[in-house]
Amino acid sequence: MTSPTRVPVSNRFKGKAALVTGGTNGIGHAIALELLREGAVVAVTGLPADAEEGRRAFAAAGFSPLIVAGDLADAEYCKRLVAEVVQKLGRLDYLVNNAFSFIAKGLDASREDFERSFNVGPFAFAQLTQLVAEPMKRNGGGAIVNVSSISSWVAQPNRWTYNTAKGAVTQLTRCAALDLAPFNVRVNSVSPGWIWTREVDKAAGGDRAKYDPIWGQYHMLARMGHPIEIAAPVLFLLSDDASFITGTDLPVDGGYNGMGPEGLGQTTKIAGTA
Repeated sequence: MTSPTRVPVSNRFKGKAALVTGGTNGIGHAIALELLREGAVVAVTGLPADAEEGRRAFAAAGFSPLIVAGDLADAEYCKRLVAEVVQKLGRLDYLVNNAFSFIAKGLDASREDFERSFNVGPFAFAQLTQLVAEPMKRNGGGAIVNVSSISSWVAQPNRWTYNTAKGAVTQLTRCAALDLAPFNVRVNSVSPGWIWTREVDKAAGGDRAKYDPIWGQYHMLARMGHPIEIAAPVLFLLSDDASFITGTDLPVDGGYNGMGPEGLGQTTKIAGTA
């Protein structure tokens, strides 16, 4: 299946400002692009090596968001980032914590592997949430969406690093939502299934037609998802349409977490049947 198209909700975020981490490619880029299409002013982060590629991709779509390149593992960069975004955009209403370090290791994981997974992950998510809380309070409220994963809910082989870091995101979401609720700041998360991002495409050797049904069999919809299919639910959770939703995780997984070990059942026979 090719990436679906989406009709933006006209000016739903006009006059609002958003920060999207990891917005130079993949899911983060799709989220930032949809926010721009719906009237928001947007700042994105990305590693320095990705900044120019991200700038070209936005320009091709007719947009030029503020790009603040850097490594979210650096606590000082996180501080400078929020200060620069608030100064240049004039306000901050939304934060999407998306950037993450994908390190998939288990028995062979080093302490450094765990540190990187958590530093560019729940530690950065937490610090940025702390930093944006004050400007959001000044605006009378705001919304934060953390990009978690199906990996926060299930065991997967050789995934101690990534899955425990994503699990921490799910719990951080609940705790932050509770503490920020008095200030009218909502905090939620989304848990994507297998999504066609740059890294997944690389693993498939660019052959989506071959691998989509193979990896798609883990999902009830028998296919993988696309970044735009994560962006739309994220925008919903940021918007006033979700004004009574906080502290929750929205699975956007094509039915991944709802399936049992039988999978799609295409090769499964019930005992006693032909």
